[in-house]
Amino acid sequence: MTTLALLAIMILAANLPWFSNKLFYCVSLDRAQQTNYRKSLAWCLLELVVLYFLMGLLVRYAEHATYGNIAPQGWEFYTVTACLFLVFAFPGFIYKVLWK
Repeated sequence: MTTLALLAIMILAANLPWFSNKLFYCVSLDRAQQTNYRKSLAWCLLELVVLYFLMGLLVRYAEHATYGNIAPQGWEFYTVTACLFLVFAFPGFIYKVLWK
């Protein structure tokens, strides 16, 4: 159950940057009050990277709370999880960049 909940949270977090013109849903950008303003792709990618690391911390805490220890990981694990996070973000990217 914990794994499915974490995957659902990761899918939601991967798509968050694409559905708002505010930075992290909180900080209003300077031009956000203008009509037809869209947040640039660079801001969305920056949010995506920050959310990837925040989700990594959440998963690390959940693993420690559930199993009592944290398994050591190599660079391959982080590469695969980063690519998986990008795959999770694909529907939001399609909606924001290609569909509109």
